[in-house]
Amino acid sequence: MNEQIAGRGQQWLDGAAMGASLLCLIHCLVLPVLIVAVPMLAAFLALPESFHALAFAFAVPTSAIALGLGFRRHRNPMPIVVAAIGLPLLGAGAFLPISAWLEAALSTSGALLLAIGHGLNWNAGTRRPGVPLAC
Repeated sequence: MNEQIAGRGQQWLDGAAMGASLLCLIHCLVLPVLIVAVPMLAAFLALPESFHALAFAFAVPTSAIALGLGFRRHRNPMPIVVAAIGLPLLGAGAFLPISAWLEAALSTSGALLLAIGHGLNWNAGTRRPGVPLAC
C-alpha cells in the first residue's frame, strides 16, 4: 500500500513539474510575441525579474523529489539524465547575464528537456513490470 501512495505522490509531482515546464514555455515563447503584437499588454503582463528565481526554486526540489521517488520504483536512470541536462539549461537562462534570445533559447530547451524527463519518469513509474521504457 505504501508503494502505491509513493507512486501517486511521484506522479503528482511529475505532473506538477510538467505543468510548470509548460508555463515556462508559454512565458518564454508566447508572452514576448503577445507583447510585441500588442504593446499595451506589456503593462499588464510584465512579471518581476524575481519570477525566474522563484520558478527555478520550485523546479529544483520538485524535480529532485519526483525523479528520486520514480527512480526508487523503476530503477531507470534515463529520466534523471534527461532532466539533469534540462535543469542547468533552465537555470542558465534564468540567471546568466545574456541576450534575450539566448535566454529564451536556453530556458525553452531546458524546460522541454525537464518536461521530457518528467514524462519519462511518469511513464516508467506507470508501466507494467517487464515492459521496457520507450525512449
